Amino acid sequence: MPESFDLSFSFNAIYFFLAIIILAGYAYYVYRYTIPQIAPAKKILLVALRSLALILILFIIFEPIITAAEKIILEPVNLIFIDNSRSIKIEDGTNRIETVNNFISDASTANNDINAEFYSFGNKLTKLHEDSLNLNFEEGVTNFAEIFSDLTSQEKNISSIVIISDGAATAGSNPVFTAEKFGVPVYTIGVGDSSKRNDIEIRGVLYSEYIYAETPTTINVSIINNGFDGKTETVTLLENDVQVDQQNITLSSSGAQNINFEYTPKSAGEKKLSVRITNEEGEFTYENNRKAFYINVLSNKIKVLVVSGSPSPDLTFIKNSLKKDPNLSVNSITQIAADKYLENNNRDGLIDSAEIFYLIGFPSRTTTNEFLRKIVNAILSKNKPFFISLADGTDLNKLKEMEGILPFTIGKILPGYSEVQPHIPLIQSTNPLLQNNANEPLTAWNNLPPVLQPNTEINSRAESEVLAITKINNIPVNRPLVLSRKIGSKSSLAVLAKDIWRWKLQTSTKNLNLFDNFIGQSVKWLNTSEDQKQVTIKTSKKLYSPGEEVEFSAQVYDETFNPVSDAEVKIKISSNDDNYELTLNSIGSGLYEGKFQAGKSGDYSFTGSAKLQEKTLGSDDGRFNIGEVDIEMINPVMDYEFLNLLANRTGGKFFMGNDYRNLFSILKERNNQNSKEKIKVSEIELWSNEWLLALAILLFAIEWFIRKRSGML
Repeated sequence: MPESFDLSFSFNAIYFFLAIIILAGYAYYVYRYTIPQIAPAKKILLVALRSLALILILFIIFEPIITAAEKIILEPVNLIFIDNSRSIKIEDGTNRIETVNNFISDASTANNDINAEFYSFGNKLTKLHEDSLNLNFEEGVTNFAEIFSDLTSQEKNISSIVIISDGAATAGSNPVFTAEKFGVPVYTIGVGDSSKRNDIEIRGVLYSEYIYAETPTTINVSIINNGFDGKTETVTLLENDVQVDQQNITLSSSGAQNINFEYTPKSAGEKKLSVRITNEEGEFTYENNRKAFYINVLSNKIKVLVVSGSPSPDLTFIKNSLKKDPNLSVNSITQIAADKYLENNNRDGLIDSAEIFYLIGFPSRTTTNEFLRKIVNAILSKNKPFFISLADGTDLNKLKEMEGILPFTIGKILPGYSEVQPHIPLIQSTNPLLQNNANEPLTAWNNLPPVLQPNTEINSRAESEVLAITKINNIPVNRPLVLSRKIGSKSSLAVLAKDIWRWKLQTSTKNLNLFDNFIGQSVKWLNTSEDQKQVTIKTSKKLYSPGEEVEFSAQVYDETFNPVSDAEVKIKISSNDDNYELTLNSIGSGLYEGKFQAGKSGDYSFTGSAKLQEKTLGSDDGRFNIGEVDIEMINPVMDYEFLNLLANRTGGKFFMGNDYRNLFSILKERNNQNSKEKIKVSEIELWSNEWLLALAILLFAIEWFIRKRSGML
């Protein structure tokens, strides 16, 4: 039985009880005199029905919540988690498997005293029965975070947590903070050797986020060695297992060094690259002598067309910034009068082939309607991204004619300009468009010289994101200055002012790249905006260990981009030798998921489609790899620091795998000290219960029925 009840309201309880008295009085007043007269018993019944119905409605208005506290008896339990990943099979002279099996046997023998529950962990958590504690140590990753995420949903009286593992986490987040918050001591048992072994390892690979076809880019490879300094090794860069470049290096005596490869992709698309270093006799493992990764190569030389209604300093500065990027092909069309242009080029061809438009002071007073329509139609027909700046010469009346594609709306057009400075909201502090080489990038923006903004009423659209507002006399004003917009495949950026060249002049004297970086990042932001597809299918990552499950997820939308939750989503998966088919399960809101486990290592590709009543909504494809590198075998060393930190931060203790005997006496003492009583608190939101409303309607219906039967109005 509950120990206590508590009734709370969203308003003061005095008002609730006062309202009950008023409503009961009202019900009595209604039936004090009736036509025709009815029996007193029936009158009392009608008053009671109306009073109860009104009080139930009052309950819904005041949002009452009943909180019940119940004392329950829960036996203390110690949870034991056993690492079932393949790294336990590493032969390092410490007999890892034997150590784990000995612990399982000892813990099982002591279970009458410690009241333990056994779980294995690796890819996932699995509860083990005490009569079947034999593990195969075949799981592809080690995920400690799964242990503590699962515990939060369990209603158990947990005395302690015991983890036996080598501590080499290969998946999931660091669990130390979560474990500390959980408030239960964690006792860790380390298996394996914590001393460094003679080994060579490719530790990491760094490369640019944006890589373009036919454009050289640097790939930086980090190499670690222990015990092989002075040895000459060969490092190879491969694309789809075909050699791209090769270097001979002498391993550093410091144990760490970096080398650079220059890689020039021949075409756009997703590329699988890998780096390998020759195997040296005497290494502890060769599994970490290679590393594979995937990169997306963008089309070479993005075609940028700068269109201006007239020459201006803003035009000159923006064009110069764009031309600094070797990955851009920059052309321009500059009006100098009606139907007269500064450049002698094929304007129609440039407009048709442009991938990104920069509209600087466009349209102007001299811009013809025909030329304006060409630019607008080029943007609309293929959803071309564009940047617009209200540079000198912009005709706001003509600009209003293309308002449908702009990230802002134009209200009443007023003459004149105001001097304004940018003010960046804190929420935009990490926006890549606003980053620069200043120690405090936002401060650099907020200290820029004033520019001129039209006095015209200009408002951002609801779907636009305001990156900077205006500041007048150092007082922020809620008017947009820089904003972006992305709807499906439509992307645009806008600077609602002229004379932004002043930003370049001031920052260049301070060696700040603010202006150039903003213009350069704007190209990348506009160019990397992907078309919004009705169907997107992807894997949780690109590289999987042998035996690890491949997790697929999908999003499905109809033609109006409303989520579709009852589609049939099928994926065809293929490798060199095998083909598979997988159907994803709907989890609601247009989301689907499924898991696939292949028996063989290798490269895999997949294509998937979604159908609704035999109509294909869309498709997607991708690639992934299984077993290129077995991440469980990369690190042969027990992570003593992690296991010791996890134990100490939670009030537990670390034990070596060959010396855990007094652990069981500690667990037994924990059970004796741990309270067997637990207070369970539950809340019942009466106001959200649909039965209350149904009961109120029923009471009103019964009252109406009795009134009709009695001949009352």
